[in-house]
Amino acid sequence: MKLAVIGFGNAGGKIADRLVEFDAEGQPLCRFTTVFNTAQVDLARLERVPEEYRVLIGQTDERSKGHGVGADPDLGAEVTEADMPEIQRALDEIPIYDIDAFLIVAGFGGGTGSGGAPILAEELQRTYGEPVYGLGILPSEDEGGRAALNAARSLPSFTRATDGLLLFDNDAWRTGTDSMAEGYARANREIARRVTTLLSAGERDGSQIAENAMDASDIRRTLATGGVSTVAYAETDLEPETRRGRGFLERIRSNGSSKAEDGVDPATKIHGLVRRAVRSRLTCPADITAAERGLVVVSGPPEEFSQKGLDRARQWLQEEIESVEVLAGDDPAPTADSLSAAVLLANVTSVPRIDALKEDAVAARNNIEAQADRREDAVEDLVTDDNDVLDPV
Repeated sequence: MKLAVIGFGNAGGKIADRLVEFDAEGQPLCRFTTVFNTAQVDLARLERVPEEYRVLIGQTDERSKGHGVGADPDLGAEVTEADMPEIQRALDEIPIYDIDAFLIVAGFGGGTGSGGAPILAEELQRTYGEPVYGLGILPSEDEGGRAALNAARSLPSFTRATDGLLLFDNDAWRTGTDSMAEGYARANREIARRVTTLLSAGERDGSQIAENAMDASDIRRTLATGGVSTVAYAETDLEPETRRGRGFLERIRSNGSSKAEDGVDPATKIHGLVRRAVRSRLTCPADITAAERGLVVVSGPPEEFSQKGLDRARQWLQEEIESVEVLAGDDPAPTADSLSAAVLLANVTSVPRIDALKEDAVAARNNIEAQADRREDAVEDLVTDDNDVLDPV
């Protein structure tokens, strides 16, 4: 799938930056990448998105002026609407003839992404004929009640405005040893790895023909359900025969996550890899039986592929999610250091993290309102005398 990737806000910009990095490493996905933000300092921290495609919005708004929107999604939405002509001028650079879809990447916890990304998605839907997908990042519980409230408000708007929303839950990927910065950096790499493996299928140079080719139409069909989706992923070492065929230096480079053994049946290996992917951490933990459709992409050197293994994996996933709407295919990557499987579970309707997020958001809303009432009373007590003797001027 060939994408125009649009990062919106701080988290969206960082992930778009990572997607460009993975693109450069041989997983072609981004035909065009741009980032919009209300904070100049966040745009300056990006490393891979070209400077001419880092666009500051809201700089003429008295409440922003290039310093962000203070985690206020309503202000983020207002700024996005006001600067839509400037945003559209930046998007005029997109080679529409050469893309299959748009991908808007945004974090839900702040103000720019949570407020502005749904506005942009609606504008793209009105202006272009290509599908508009979203990649939304749920905030960690450590970010507090305000972030949960922003996310709970933005999630339904972004879901309705896109043709399909991929979710990533920061809490599912944090470890106790990570600092906050380290945790987010590692999570961004994991997001980029999964998204590029899944969505770049069918976009390599064409020199290797897949046994069961996966392409953009298969991805679009799976995401046509709408709603929210989650992605599974696993990788394993190449077989010794494959590594021996590459010579000593290529064997040194192999860095898969589990060891292969001589004589492993390719069909069993692929079937087991897909099962392991689905049973490991999803980008957003969910009840997989609540998925409407599924899609499996196996990527790696063609000599590692097995049509029988793909068929078994597809049949197993059909049984697991109780749906006949499961597609499976391969994506040849002759120079890959490992064999990987990405599994898309589309339109999942049972996501415990979203339920918890809504509860946190309601509690945060009630707390904010109670605090405002108490502060109003405290201010009144501060500036007036107890016996109401003094007359204000």
